[in-house]
Amino acid sequence: MKTITEFPCEVEEIENVFIPMRDGVHLAARIWRPKSAPQAPVPAILEYIPYRKRFGTAMRDAVTHGYLAGHGYACVRVDLRGSGESAGVLRDEYQQSELNDGVEVVTWLAEQPWCDGQVGMMGISWGGFNALQIAALRPPALKAIVTVASTDDRYSDDVHHMGGCLLGDNLSWASVMFSSNTLPPDPALVGERWREMWLERLEHSGLWLDAWLRHQRRDAYWAHGSVCENYEAIQCAVYAVSGWADGYSNAVFRLVERLSCPRKGLIGPWGHRYPHFGEPGPAIGFLQEMLRWWDHWLKGRDTGIMHEPRLRVWMQDSVPPTTSYPRRPGRWVATKTWPSPETATRRYRLAWHRLVEETVKITEETVNIQSPLTVGLFAGKWCSYAEGPDLAHDQREEDGGALVFQTKPLQEPLEILGSPCVELDLASDRPVAMIAARLSDVAPDGKATRVSYGLLNLTHRDSSEHPSALVPHRRYRVIVHLNGCGQHFPAGHHIRLSLSTSYWPLAWPPPEPAQLKIGLGTSQLVLPAYRPVEGAAALPPFEEAEGAAPPRRTMIEPEHHNWLVHRDLAKDESTLEVIDDRGVYRFDDIGLTVRDKARELYRMRGDDFDSVRGETHWERGLARGEWNVRSVTRTVLTSTAECFEIEANLDAYEGERRIFSRDWHNRIPRDFV
Repeated sequence: MKTITEFPCEVEEIENVFIPMRDGVHLAARIWRPKSAPQAPVPAILEYIPYRKRFGTAMRDAVTHGYLAGHGYACVRVDLRGSGESAGVLRDEYQQSELNDGVEVVTWLAEQPWCDGQVGMMGISWGGFNALQIAALRPPALKAIVTVASTDDRYSDDVHHMGGCLLGDNLSWASVMFSSNTLPPDPALVGERWREMWLERLEHSGLWLDAWLRHQRRDAYWAHGSVCENYEAIQCAVYAVSGWADGYSNAVFRLVERLSCPRKGLIGPWGHRYPHFGEPGPAIGFLQEMLRWWDHWLKGRDTGIMHEPRLRVWMQDSVPPTTSYPRRPGRWVATKTWPSPETATRRYRLAWHRLVEETVKITEETVNIQSPLTVGLFAGKWCSYAEGPDLAHDQREEDGGALVFQTKPLQEPLEILGSPCVELDLASDRPVAMIAARLSDVAPDGKATRVSYGLLNLTHRDSSEHPSALVPHRRYRVIVHLNGCGQHFPAGHHIRLSLSTSYWPLAWPPPEPAQLKIGLGTSQLVLPAYRPVEGAAALPPFEEAEGAAPPRRTMIEPEHHNWLVHRDLAKDESTLEVIDDRGVYRFDDIGLTVRDKARELYRMRGDDFDSVRGETHWERGLARGEWNVRSVTRTVLTSTAECFEIEANLDAYEGERRIFSRDWHNRIPRDFV
């Protein structure tokens, strides 16, 4: 990224401002704005998240908001109620109180003398979620949003569930927030209240994993905050952005298709990051792109951005499989509308170990599959954070425990854009079962790179609101939707479909082993083949990534990220160990030292479904001079055929003195999961 130090506007940064809410709670904000704004008001851009403006997102905040402020915007980064230096307690994601606060903040911004009354919202992940959710509440001052790596559907397309299956990331993400909520505000900003605020958070933030596991089907809990319940509620302009390595690319397709407001979509090769920090690369000049968006919607300038095609995506070239890429080769393609007339359905029928064109005659027969629990050890993370080797490994590691169907070598290249699906005739010998479907690009040397995948809890075959048990051995017709993708398959390569009955630890296994009987000849893979229309206008390339200077930070202990697969053949035990050690670092300007370290363990033994175990450990700390605080959390999730069991511990320390300790031991019945 190119660091810019000279801007059209001279910028002033206000480190901390408290914004009053109607109930007396004050939210902490950091502001970057042109020095001239009090005399010449400018539009405001809000980012509203719980990740600690003081240190958690301080690096990217300065790079991003400092840049936008230098081009004539007042950028305001607010910590949610109960996070950072904001008062109160954060008890869950996207509660109505969070959204109400957000509306109040938008209104407050519009009323400030340095704001001209026009407000935008931007955010990645949590901030992308609540930008959509607050847009649906229609505060009058909110004119446009940029939502990155978010979703319109909290049940079917978030970190918690996929196809009705419980995701391993549900435990991982719950553990992140469990740990994050145990840190105090900074005494340098809140004074002596810090200890009282800390104890209130420790006592009342709670164990979010418990709440999430009590909603295993789509219900009112998940409908809240899911803007797919009423797309028409959003009337301001929406720019939806994600990456193929991210967990949220599907939402971009849906938002572009189903919103009726002005909207655009962008999908790159990136993981869960803003595109100007994008990994895998290429990163792009996303701040320049946002300026075109904000200048159009907040300043009324015709930047040309709304004359361009509605959806722009990175068509990925074929690459050998590995768990981390510095860059994904490919090219940008664009389509004026979505769904696009440039895509057409291509069908392959499932034959004995083959994918064949739908016109080929096949003898109808069946084949059985009952996968070992170890299928999934090389699946990578549901959502890649680009902070470790967390992408899917060579799929040959998984295919020994799966049913594999493969085309002949392609006679000519094939490109796909959109969401593949698999239509299956199947029967199960158990009332609760799942299926995982993987689409891979197989090179002539046999290496298999996963292109997309999908999961389906078969009890959710008709509805996630009202799941129902399978009747053993009854035949069903089901559809498994795979993640959207943009992929080029070269001539000479094979397309491979792999089906398995487990995908642990990416998804929690069913209560007991199940064997599926798949009907050949009547089952098929459906691909969205892409062929651009002749003469389609090419868009100019994105500019080089730019940003303002980050704050000065000194690394004291280095970062370390790794994924390790351990196999104990004597015990028939397998463990995936994930290390996310962000090191120890000091923000020099404020003298604050930060420690973040996590370790996750996902285990299973043989085909013992009761042996499945997820365990997470987090340690976080803050220090300045003699002030030294830290917290240690541990969460263990196991299951039997009847229930989930949570064991969790929290210890908080001031210096060497433990000032808080709590244990949880909870049992939650399984509900068709």
